[in-house]
Amino acid sequence: TLNYLDINTVVVSCGTCMDQLQEYQFDKIFPGCRLLDIHEYLLEKGVRLKPSEEVEYLYHDPCHTPMKTQSGVKVASQLMGSRVLLSERCCGESGTLSVARPDISTQVRFRKLEEIEKGLSRLQQDKSQESSSKSCAKILTSCPSCLQGLSRFRDDTPVQAEFMVVEMARRLLGEDWMAAYLEKIEAGGVD
Repeated sequence: TLNYLDINTVVVSCGTCMDQLQEYQFDKIFPGCRLLDIHEYLLEKGVRLKPSEEVEYLYHDPCHTPMKTQSGVKVASQLMGSRVLLSERCCGESGTLSVARPDISTQVRFRKLEEIEKGLSRLQQDKSQESSSKSCAKILTSCPSCLQGLSRFRDDTPVQAEFMVVEMARRLLGEDWMAAYLEKIEAGGVD
Protein backbone atom coordinates (compact mmCIF):
# COMPACT_ATOMS: atom_id res chain seq x y z
CA THR A 1 0.00 0.00 0.00
CA LEU A 2 2.98 2.34 0.40
CA ASN A 3 5.11 1.30 -2.56
CA TYR A 4 4.10 4.44 -4.49
CA LEU A 5 6.04 6.55 -1.98
CA ASP A 6 9.68 7.40 -2.57
CA ILE A 7 11.08 5.95 0.64
CA ASN A 8 14.86 5.69 0.85
CA THR A 9 15.36 4.67 4.48
CA VAL A 10 13.14 3.08 7.08
CA VAL A 11 14.37 3.66 10.63
CA VAL A 12 13.51 1.19 13.39
CA SER A 13 14.17 1.20 17.12
CA CYS A 14 13.90 -2.51 17.86
CA GLY A 15 16.02 -5.49 16.79
CA THR A 16 13.06 -7.86 16.66
CA CYS A 17 11.22 -5.42 14.37
CA MET A 18 14.35 -5.18 12.22
CA ASP A 19 14.57 -8.97 11.94
CA GLN A 20 10.88 -9.31 11.12
CA LEU A 21 10.96 -6.62 8.45
CA GLN A 22 13.96 -8.32 6.85
CA GLU A 23 12.09 -11.63 6.97
CA TYR A 24 9.07 -10.03 5.27
CA GLN A 25 11.29 -9.37 2.24
CA PHE A 26 11.11 -5.66 2.80
CA ASP A 27 13.57 -5.07 -0.05
CA LYS A 28 11.02 -6.44 -2.53
CA ILE A 29 8.30 -4.09 -1.28
CA PHE A 30 10.62 -1.07 -1.35
CA PRO A 31 13.41 -1.83 -3.83
CA GLY A 32 16.57 0.09 -3.01
CA CYS A 33 15.23 1.13 0.39
CA ARG A 34 17.43 0.43 3.37
CA LEU A 35 16.43 -0.62 6.84
CA LEU A 36 18.49 1.00 9.60
CA ASP A 37 18.51 1.19 13.38
CA ILE A 38 17.76 4.66 14.76
CA HIS A 39 21.09 4.82 16.59
CA GLU A 40 23.07 4.02 13.45
CA TYR A 41 20.94 6.58 11.59
CA LEU A 42 21.73 9.30 14.17
CA LEU A 43 25.42 8.44 13.99
CA GLU A 44 25.29 8.63 10.19
CA LYS A 45 23.66 12.07 10.46
CA GLY A 46 26.45 13.29 12.76
CA VAL A 47 24.38 13.52 15.93
CA ARG A 48 26.73 13.08 18.87
CA LEU A 49 26.71 14.17 22.48
CA LYS A 50 29.48 15.98 24.27
CA PRO A 51 31.06 13.86 27.01
CA SER A 52 29.02 14.00 30.19
CA GLU A 53 30.48 15.51 33.33
CA GLU A 54 28.09 13.54 35.54
CA VAL A 55 27.24 10.19 33.93
CA GLU A 56 29.22 7.10 33.03
CA TYR A 57 27.76 4.46 30.75
CA LEU A 58 27.57 0.73 30.32
CA TYR A 59 25.97 -0.72 27.18
CA HIS A 60 23.78 -3.82 27.05
CA ASP A 61 23.83 -5.32 23.56
CA PRO A 62 20.50 -7.04 22.91
CA CYS A 63 20.37 -10.67 21.82
CA HIS A 64 18.42 -9.39 18.80
CA THR A 65 20.66 -6.44 18.14
CA PRO A 66 19.20 -3.94 15.68
CA MET A 67 22.67 -2.64 14.82
CA LYS A 68 23.86 -4.21 11.62
CA THR A 69 26.68 -1.95 10.39
CA GLN A 70 28.80 -1.63 13.57
CA SER A 71 28.95 -3.12 17.04
CA GLY A 72 26.46 -1.65 19.49
CA VAL A 73 29.10 -0.61 22.01
CA LYS A 74 31.05 1.22 19.28
CA VAL A 75 27.90 3.07 18.18
CA ALA A 76 27.07 3.87 21.83
CA SER A 77 30.58 5.24 22.49
CA GLN A 78 30.43 7.45 19.41
CA LEU A 79 26.93 8.75 20.15
CA MET A 80 27.64 9.41 23.83
CA GLY A 81 30.91 11.16 23.05
CA SER A 82 32.86 9.04 25.52
CA ARG A 83 33.93 5.50 26.20
CA VAL A 84 31.03 3.17 26.97
CA LEU A 85 31.77 -0.22 28.51
CA LEU A 86 30.06 -3.36 27.27
CA SER A 87 27.97 -5.25 29.82
CA GLU A 88 27.92 -8.89 28.73
CA ARG A 89 25.10 -11.45 29.02
CA CYS A 90 21.38 -11.59 28.34
CA CYS A 91 19.12 -9.48 30.54
CA GLY A 92 16.60 -12.30 31.00
CA GLU A 93 13.66 -10.49 29.44
CA SER A 94 13.97 -11.97 25.96
CA GLY A 95 10.60 -10.94 24.62
CA THR A 96 8.20 -13.10 26.59
CA LEU A 97 10.73 -15.36 28.33
CA SER A 98 10.22 -13.61 31.67
CA VAL A 99 6.49 -14.29 31.43
CA ALA A 100 6.59 -17.75 29.86
CA ARG A 101 9.49 -19.10 31.93
CA PRO A 102 10.13 -16.89 34.96
CA ASP A 103 12.24 -19.67 36.53
CA ILE A 104 14.75 -19.58 33.68
CA SER A 105 14.53 -15.82 33.30
CA THR A 106 15.35 -15.29 36.97
CA GLN A 107 18.47 -17.46 36.69
CA VAL A 108 19.59 -15.51 33.60
CA ARG A 109 19.04 -12.26 35.52
CA PHE A 110 21.33 -13.43 38.35
CA ARG A 111 24.19 -13.75 35.84
CA LYS A 112 23.39 -10.37 34.30
CA LEU A 113 23.42 -8.75 37.74
CA GLU A 114 26.95 -10.11 38.24
CA GLU A 115 27.98 -8.52 34.92
CA ILE A 116 26.44 -5.18 35.85
CA GLU A 117 28.32 -5.25 39.16
CA LYS A 118 31.57 -6.04 37.29
CA GLY A 119 30.89 -3.13 34.96
CA LEU A 120 30.29 -0.79 37.89
CA SER A 121 33.53 -1.96 39.45
CA ARG A 122 35.43 -1.20 36.22
CA LEU A 123 33.84 2.25 36.07
CA GLN A 124 34.87 2.86 39.70
CA GLN A 125 38.45 1.80 38.94
CA ASP A 126 38.57 4.13 35.95
CA LYS A 127 37.06 6.94 38.01
CA SER A 128 39.70 6.61 40.74
CA GLN A 129 42.52 6.58 38.17
CA GLU A 130 41.13 9.67 36.41
CA SER A 131 40.05 11.40 39.64
CA SER A 132 36.69 11.88 37.95
CA SER A 133 33.72 13.54 39.60
CA LYS A 134 31.09 11.53 37.72
CA SER A 135 28.41 10.56 40.18
CA CYS A 136 25.97 8.42 38.20
CA ALA A 137 26.10 5.28 36.08
CA LYS A 138 23.53 4.27 33.50
CA ILE A 139 23.17 1.15 31.41
CA LEU A 140 22.04 1.92 27.88
CA THR A 141 20.37 -0.42 25.44
CA SER A 142 18.88 -0.28 21.97
CA CYS A 143 16.01 -2.70 22.65
CA PRO A 144 12.65 -1.86 24.27
CA SER A 145 12.29 -5.36 25.70
CA CYS A 146 15.81 -5.28 27.16
CA LEU A 147 15.03 -1.88 28.68
CA GLN A 148 12.15 -3.53 30.52
CA GLY A 149 14.44 -6.37 31.64
CA LEU A 150 17.25 -4.05 32.73
CA SER A 151 14.76 -1.91 34.66
CA ARG A 152 14.13 -4.91 36.91
CA PHE A 153 17.61 -4.38 38.41
CA ARG A 154 16.79 -0.97 39.90
CA ASP A 155 16.33 -2.41 43.41
CA ASP A 156 19.58 -4.40 43.26
CA THR A 157 21.99 -1.90 41.77
CA PRO A 158 22.42 1.88 41.52
CA VAL A 159 22.60 1.67 37.71
CA GLN A 160 19.64 3.24 35.93
CA ALA A 161 18.54 1.59 32.67
CA GLU A 162 17.78 3.85 29.70
CA PHE A 163 16.95 3.46 26.03
CA MET A 164 19.91 5.06 24.27
CA VAL A 165 17.94 7.39 21.98
CA VAL A 166 15.87 8.60 24.96
CA GLU A 167 19.08 9.40 26.88
CA MET A 168 20.26 11.35 23.85
CA ALA A 169 16.97 13.25 23.58
CA ARG A 170 17.07 14.12 27.26
CA ARG A 171 20.64 15.41 27.07
CA LEU A 172 20.21 17.25 23.75
CA LEU A 173 16.72 18.64 24.20
CA GLY A 174 16.28 18.81 27.98
CA GLU A 175 14.28 16.90 30.55
CA ASP A 176 10.95 18.07 29.10
CA TRP A 177 11.75 16.93 25.55
CA MET A 178 8.74 14.60 25.33
CA ALA A 179 6.22 17.19 26.54
CA ALA A 180 7.66 19.78 24.13
CA TYR A 181 7.46 17.31 21.26
CA LEU A 182 3.84 16.40 22.02
CA GLU A 183 2.96 20.07 22.27
CA LYS A 184 4.38 20.67 18.77
CA ILE A 185 2.45 17.71 17.37
CA GLU A 186 -0.82 18.97 18.85
CA ALA A 187 -0.15 22.46 17.46
CA GLY A 188 0.03 21.30 13.84
CA GLY A 189 2.86 18.82 13.62
CA VAL A 190 6.57 18.87 12.92
CA ASP A 191 8.63 18.35 9.78
